[in-house]
Amino acid sequence: MTTTTVRADTAPTTDAASGVRPYQSYVYAYPHKTAYAELHDRPTLRELWAGESRDALQLYAHIPFCEVRCGFCNLFTRIGAPDELTTRYLDALDRQATAVRDALGDDEPVRFAAAAFGGGTPTFLTAGELERLCDIAEKRMGADLRAVPLSVETSPSTATADRLAVLADRGTTRISIGVQSFVDAEARAAVRPQRRADVEAALGRIRETRIPVLNIDLIYGIDGQTARSWLASLDAALAWRPEELYLYPLYVRPLTGLGRLAEGSGPEARAAADAAWDAQRLHLYRTGRDHLLAHGYEQVSMRMFRRADAPQEGPDDYACQTDGMIGLGCGARSYTSSLHYSFDYAVNMGQIRDIIDRFTTTEDFTRAEHGRPVDGDEPQRRHLLQSLLQAAGLPLAEYRQRFGRDPVDDFPDELARFTDLGWLDRGAGDGLLRLSPEGLAHSDALGPVLFSPAVRAAMAAYEAK
Repeated sequence: MTTTTVRADTAPTTDAASGVRPYQSYVYAYPHKTAYAELHDRPTLRELWAGESRDALQLYAHIPFCEVRCGFCNLFTRIGAPDELTTRYLDALDRQATAVRDALGDDEPVRFAAAAFGGGTPTFLTAGELERLCDIAEKRMGADLRAVPLSVETSPSTATADRLAVLADRGTTRISIGVQSFVDAEARAAVRPQRRADVEAALGRIRETRIPVLNIDLIYGIDGQTARSWLASLDAALAWRPEELYLYPLYVRPLTGLGRLAEGSGPEARAAADAAWDAQRLHLYRTGRDHLLAHGYEQVSMRMFRRADAPQEGPDDYACQTDGMIGLGCGARSYTSSLHYSFDYAVNMGQIRDIIDRFTTTEDFTRAEHGRPVDGDEPQRRHLLQSLLQAAGLPLAEYRQRFGRDPVDDFPDELARFTDLGWLDRGAGDGLLRLSPEGLAHSDALGPVLFSPAVRAAMAAYEAK
């Protein structure tokens, strides 16, 4: 059977008619960390990486510190770092990197095709500490930061000249700054204390470093935001001609600042508010998408837009569907072909502090502690999900080469549903499975449909902490 049997000619249905909530889950990785569990056998990293391809790995270092915690944030991060905590954290990161590199061995060449520092806010570290972080990546792990794409996240208040100079000198090719809104009142509504003047000053400092790619993160769906104010933020960002822009829908999640504010309303009031909020976010998404397309940007995914004339600074030989990832730090995850693993996960600030404290006192980093096997049909689900959520879509030959079948053979019900909803591009051709513009708009509803029953059950059983 070929994918020509997938009907992709159905007109898009309205959200009211389909009954589909467009904002269900932000699928940035699969399986999600809430599906992870304690690994009672605690496999050694050496046995996990035995036989794995090591010629195009991604290195990710997680720095779990921020100067403030935004109201929408459910990332693994804490406010501040008292009592030389950053020093102790980097000491532990150094020990972990040494153990991981030893586990990878030298039987085959180990090569990193890309690197990223995230968080939290990596630039919470001082300039000297950033130098040490780069040294850990290079001298312990063997990543050549000046020869591969290196992406680093920052914030307006920590994008200081000395920190940026270190990053530029060590080979950073992309810097991503979380602005969220250029409207001060909206920033306050998202519990993000900042002033536009400070944001603009930070952007000026970043541009002065001549780091090739600037990405600006913006959020839509903030309380009090209108189409006019949303366009004003977009135009303020466009004035800097960023090579990339990410447009994120606001989510209000349990245990976050905004989540606690929403706990008092009853179920009927919440349902009505959610429906209105969904409609508002979809409207703002389409407004932002069309505005960026009209200003010379190309859509890469639901969230990501790249300036058409921007340099391509991403890895040219790393595929997230198939290649491994090494995560350093207690908020990072690592991927092998058979297991995704990390440290424990939490959102509550007290729990996060405890996990960070345990990480800094850990001496033995030779075993995986928490994770989830990638077995059964999970590799197929992950490959389809991570390919389909990109605007370029999934080349069917790529899927056939890896799995010996077509996606429609493995997921006939899911793909038929996407077709009925008008989420598949009727003009993609027989060799490509690609979302329609409406399908991209509903990525956060489409992605969860592809979760396996086992992953769904594990996520449902997860107790937020």
